[in-house]
Amino acid sequence: MKKDEKIIVGISIGDLNGIGAEIIIKTYEDPRSLELNTPVIFASAKTMQFFKNHFSSKINFFNIDSVEKVAHGKVNVVEVWSEPVKIQFGIEDKKIGEYAIKSLEAATEALKEGAIDVLVTAPINKHNIQSEKFNFPGHTDYLAKALNGKSLMFMVSDELRVGLLTDHVPLKDASNAITEGLVKEKITTVTKSLIQDFGIRKPKIAVLAINPHAGDNGVIGNEDDTILKPTLEKIKADGTLVYGPYSADSFFGSNTYKNFDAIIASYHDQGLIPFKTIAFGKGVNYTAGLDKVRTSPDHGTAYEIAGKGIADESSMKQAIYMAIEIFRQRESYNYYSKNPLKKGSR
Repeated sequence: MKKDEKIIVGISIGDLNGIGAEIIIKTYEDPRSLELNTPVIFASAKTMQFFKNHFSSKINFFNIDSVEKVAHGKVNVVEVWSEPVKIQFGIEDKKIGEYAIKSLEAATEALKEGAIDVLVTAPINKHNIQSEKFNFPGHTDYLAKALNGKSLMFMVSDELRVGLLTDHVPLKDASNAITEGLVKEKITTVTKSLIQDFGIRKPKIAVLAINPHAGDNGVIGNEDDTILKPTLEKIKADGTLVYGPYSADSFFGSNTYKNFDAIIASYHDQGLIPFKTIAFGKGVNYTAGLDKVRTSPDHGTAYEIAGKGIADESSMKQAIYMAIEIFRQRESYNYYSKNPLKKGSR
């Protein structure tokens, strides 16, 4: 266990024309942030110097050519590319998307090799990253292939955790994608994450209905009666504390969500609209279900304010702190699972 060691946090730079670099710099301008972890930014010395100058920052970068040369107590920048990059804040640029992927791939490789402990990803533009070599709708799907496990988008804050049955799929395809197998897989992933990553011994999970009013006994669709309800009954019979399906329209407004350790929404906006309404700026996008820890801020590239120096770094800070907390919790869980007598010993 790395009980007394600093966690090495790898950070992919995201879209260089967005606010990613700004919120990273603002996070580590406070030297106290280096007491908790050692950051490694995957970009280039020239690129980060550009951002430092643009934002008149006093941050000091420690430039390295490989992750193995990381220096604790420093804000490390590992050289992923060396050529100058033309940065135009607020502009969608295919070339900038290529640099975002270079950074992500290098950081992911370092994570797989154990050169970094956790990965925090700055926001990308899902459109300009697409190519013949990279055709994933976002970080979650890419990491699901690159790392071991079954990935799940898990939006997390101090008061709310929301997972998704379907994430980046068109709404017209969402209900057809929800099968008994998918429901079982996602609930299993959420349950395991709550236990090993958040230290909740017997988690309670709510599932939101696919249709309005859970279908109203088939009047507004039968998917809840034919898929969700019988599947949840089977899962509950195995001892998992899962409840629902709940009608989504009143679930959050009535504060019912406070009775559960996690909520699983049927599709993207059903879960993320209430999450971002309740926890925006304080929330974190966590990829649950993988053998490595990855988090991200709960917002996008914010082109409309990029380069203006007004971006709020709160969610980036939370993403870093949560990655560290989950890493520590998972280490502790794995240690005591292998050594059950250790927990009660003095």
